[in-house]
Amino acid sequence: MSQEPHILIVDDDLGIQKLLKKFLSQFGFRVTLSTNGQEMRKALEDWQIDLVVLDVMLPGEDGFALCKEIRQDSNMPIIMLTAVNEEYDRILGLELGADDYLTKPFNPRELMARIKAILRRVEDQGELSTNTKFSKAIFGNWTLNINARELADQKGVVTHLSSGEFALLVTLLQNSQRVLSREQLVDITRKRSSLPFDRSIDIQISRLRKKIETDPKAPHIIKTIRGQGYQFCCEAEFT
Repeated sequence: MSQEPHILIVDDDLGIQKLLKKFLSQFGFRVTLSTNGQEMRKALEDWQIDLVVLDVMLPGEDGFALCKEIRQDSNMPIIMLTAVNEEYDRILGLELGADDYLTKPFNPRELMARIKAILRRVEDQGELSTNTKFSKAIFGNWTLNINARELADQKGVVTHLSSGEFALLVTLLQNSQRVLSREQLVDITRKRSSLPFDRSIDIQISRLRKKIETDPKAPHIIKTIRGQGYQFCCEAEFT
């Protein structure tokens, strides 16, 4: 990642665009603005973007559709902006692959803090090969390459993981057979204390199951231990 992280703001509110560009630029971020999906795609083609701040309510294609589109072929971090008290929006955004969410109205400093936390996590993941005892893990029908940050099946077909999903899977592998509580998983993967009623770990577990389990409704790799948390139960080979 460059020394000047490049942030793409996708929001049709020109007032919010102007505020965020001025604020983030003061703290060393490079900011590109777009108001809709077409402008977002052009920005992603023209620039090396480090993180996208994506509003849910957009003209034409909404933020959910654009989040899903980005996640089809990219692990780029995404923070979604949602309406006040719309829990459904927050949950759907996370299910589609967003890394975090923030409700409007919000303090620009909180957005900046979340951007920094996610970018720091991405950098940490880039160094996971030096912090783990393995560079590759083979489990079930899957191979996770830590250095390439790729999850591939037996045929070599790559399944894209968001930065949060990748961090969660590595954490579970590092603690294979150990039961980890939701709070422990939040602390390890996000490096921050969990928020009250934070459901993001449950949602990311659900997303991982849909990608790696034969039957996500009857998981054999990541099991729920009632009243305790989650356990990675699949035998894994580490190299």
